Amino acid sequence: MCGIAGFCDLTRGSRGEAWSAIARRMGETLAHRGPDDDGVWLGKHCALAHRRLAVIDPERGHQPMTVSLEGGTCALCYNGELYNTDVLRQSLIAEGVQFATHTDTEVLLWLLIRHGAAAVERLEGIFAFAFWDGRGEQLLLVRDRCGVKPLFYARVGETLVFGSEPKALFAYPGLEPRADEETWREVLGISPARTPGHGVFAGVEELKPGHLMALGRGGVTVRRWWRVESRPHGETYEDTVAHLRELVSGAIRRQLVSDVPLATLLSGGLDSSVITAVAARASAEEGRPPLETYSFDYTDNDKYFTASSFQPDADWPWVERMREEFGTRHRVLTCPIPALVELLPEAAQAKDMPGMGDMDSSLLWFCREIKRRHTVVLSGECSDEIFGGYPWFHRSDMLAADTFPWSMDMAARTQVLRPEVAERLDLEGYARARYRASVAETPRLEGEAPEERRRREIAWLNLNWFMTNLLDRKDRCSMFAGLEVRVPFCDHALVEYVWNIPWSMKSKDGARKQVLRDAAKGLLPEDVRNRPKSPYPKTHNPLFERLAAARLTAILDDKNAPIHALVDEDALRRGLLVSAGDYGRPWFGQLMAGPQMIAWLIQLNSWMERFGLVFG
Repeated sequence: MCGIAGFCDLTRGSRGEAWSAIARRMGETLAHRGPDDDGVWLGKHCALAHRRLAVIDPERGHQPMTVSLEGGTCALCYNGELYNTDVLRQSLIAEGVQFATHTDTEVLLWLLIRHGAAAVERLEGIFAFAFWDGRGEQLLLVRDRCGVKPLFYARVGETLVFGSEPKALFAYPGLEPRADEETWREVLGISPARTPGHGVFAGVEELKPGHLMALGRGGVTVRRWWRVESRPHGETYEDTVAHLRELVSGAIRRQLVSDVPLATLLSGGLDSSVITAVAARASAEEGRPPLETYSFDYTDNDKYFTASSFQPDADWPWVERMREEFGTRHRVLTCPIPALVELLPEAAQAKDMPGMGDMDSSLLWFCREIKRRHTVVLSGECSDEIFGGYPWFHRSDMLAADTFPWSMDMAARTQVLRPEVAERLDLEGYARARYRASVAETPRLEGEAPEERRRREIAWLNLNWFMTNLLDRKDRCSMFAGLEVRVPFCDHALVEYVWNIPWSMKSKDGARKQVLRDAAKGLLPEDVRNRPKSPYPKTHNPLFERLAAARLTAILDDKNAPIHALVDEDALRRGLLVSAGDYGRPWFGQLMAGPQMIAWLIQLNSWMERFGLVFG
């Protein structure tokens, strides 16, 4: 994976060294995404900057990659991995293309040269890229189907500025981080998620998943090039299980290609275990060393863990079961509790906004530890979103909610705010409006029963909100550590197929994700295959709450802290800072309860300080 940035202005020509310096500064803000190489390319109306994390053909593949043709130069600045590179390369060779590298970058460049924007339909993988076609003086920005790789943009006069992360945009002259009313509604009412297409900062937008933007002499066009389509599912349950087994196994195997060390993340849950089992078998079949795996834990979690409806058991016994079954070379990464608090501001810096508190700071710590030995890992994200593994697919109160089901308790947010702030921003109304607008876009299936129709709406919300939030979190924390994370359950063919599997099959006999469990039969030990869902592990050590409370108290004691304009200090000192409350009652997702609210407020303050944002 990599970091990309650049700008384009068709109304003026290149200013040589000045443009080069700007592009280089933009690229430097993304150095964490690409520690292996950097490059800048200047065209007549366009500048591209690249930071490379070398995974395929490390010795070659410098970017931006260019080809000089009659009529103009074509240049590509690319972040991602194509999993059907060999198929595409052979088709281009048949068209007469001669390749100088083994990189997927060169394959993508020639595919775009030969087929233009239509090439995106043929891509299988995760990507965000900028392609300048000098023959027609057009810039093309493209983002992958599910939004695994990020891409943001903004306008400065006639100039289009873009980058993998908002921080890259702010290195462009005249483009500064600003907050408007919507910024605060997004951050206080929606985050750690974001409204699709919104960059949170005033004037910053996000190219939505499955969308492309073309900037040419005729103006700017943005269009959706992919989305799931609702169709009747005609297969029997047995055929569905067999079909699903092929799709899942194929997606995992295609993503094992790498010229640098690769491992899997293993929690002992269904999703990570399926990925690990397929990857371990592939390693054995190809005569490679045993697969390397990682699991996560926290200091003294064995002592303090308490089961809840959202987190029914601990991971470590299941991880050990998988290690024994598949003979992986396993490492348990145990995060020290102080690091969870110390890394909160840095995790917010990685994401360019307040995130999931210690869920993010722990992930950043884990990714840095993994990076010591590996550059690429496979992770089980997105399975719960597409198969319906979350409580809001099953609990009647969540299914019936007239708002985002993973964030129903808006009071947990508003009670920490100044009453006048909460009243002015109307966070509950804002969230409900965003929710209703998104539900209205759900691809419908004529004649669908009301309950099936509702679960399709919840699935649509998951794809476009909850899943993109987790993908954003995983990308930003991992790439901040220079680590590439691949997500096989986001394979678009798999997503398209599972979208139309009826709920009676997905949750056969009332069991969560039963169709996936049945597809894993014979692949996993039976006890692992039938293990109840357990989410990303979090600390249960009370030391975290004490340290986080002390950090937030110190912030409140600082009269210059920008967070004072937002929070009700007396309510915090009397309530949350005295007792953070029930760990089993989250205010976002499954894991973010009282201690995570404290962590989130620490991140909010650090974010405001970093970008000089003032609420007023």
